[in-house]
Amino acid sequence: MEERHSTSVNPLPGKGELTVLFGGRERTAPAHNVGPQVRDYFLVHHVMSGKGTFNSMGRTYELGEGDSFFIFPGELIRYTADDADPWTYRWVGFRGNIAEELLNAADISQHRPVARPSRHRRVAVLFHQIERSLELADPGVDLRSDGLLRMLLAEYRKDEAYRSEGADGKRTPIEQQVERTIRWLTVQYAEPISIEKMSQSLGYNRTHLSKMFKQYTGLTPMHFLLKIRMERAKLLLREKLTVEQVAASVGFTDPLYFSKQFKKWFDRSPTEYRQEADGKSFYDCKD
Repeated sequence: MEERHSTSVNPLPGKGELTVLFGGRERTAPAHNVGPQVRDYFLVHHVMSGKGTFNSMGRTYELGEGDSFFIFPGELIRYTADDADPWTYRWVGFRGNIAEELLNAADISQHRPVARPSRHRRVAVLFHQIERSLELADPGVDLRSDGLLRMLLAEYRKDEAYRSEGADGKRTPIEQQVERTIRWLTVQYAEPISIEKMSQSLGYNRTHLSKMFKQYTGLTPMHFLLKIRMERAKLLLREKLTVEQVAASVGFTDPLYFSKQFKKWFDRSPTEYRQEADGKSFYDCKD
């Protein structure tokens, strides 16, 4: 039987125009849910079989075999497998100075994040090739996976005609407020933040904003901020940074307090997490 879940990570990611971070696949369980959460990189999923829903920018998309959905940095998303026919999908995470430009050229944006490529099998093969190329982990891995990613995005550019419009194309004022708050937190997470300061900066009533934010996301603003910081810290622990440097990079002035929060969040200290995760994937598309 096919392995339920796997992820391959680029050991030598570049910092230029375009680079693949990771690739993976999963055969999900019924009603498997991811989110609500925010990524700090681009992420595309391609549905191989089954079906599910994707929620983004106040819209709900019902997707099935042959559909692809794109996640943009700083965007609050949620996706859920169907109860009766859960989906199996592949994914690729990437970043780069021209990443959004290439997606826009294919008429893919935060407001149009779903595509149905006409050459479904070709697209599936490219996802597979990207994952396999990362497994080789040789000096040419970044250049090779970059080339495959460009070929993948070219497939979507051929199919600009089809885009799903989703179930609800108009966001409410509350949804717009929450989306704006999410973007603010995503950009400012490395700075000292108070909900009072954030509310004043955005021009919202603190109590009202906190109530609406939790209603929309299921989290308080501070819990959401902590989630962003902890997920970012988890990624930074892959780098050659001290715990003190990681703490400062995600908005903590006290490294001991950061370590306590990290242990409370992940049930292990930053040092223990780094040791356990050595050689394992930090780019896990599971919740």
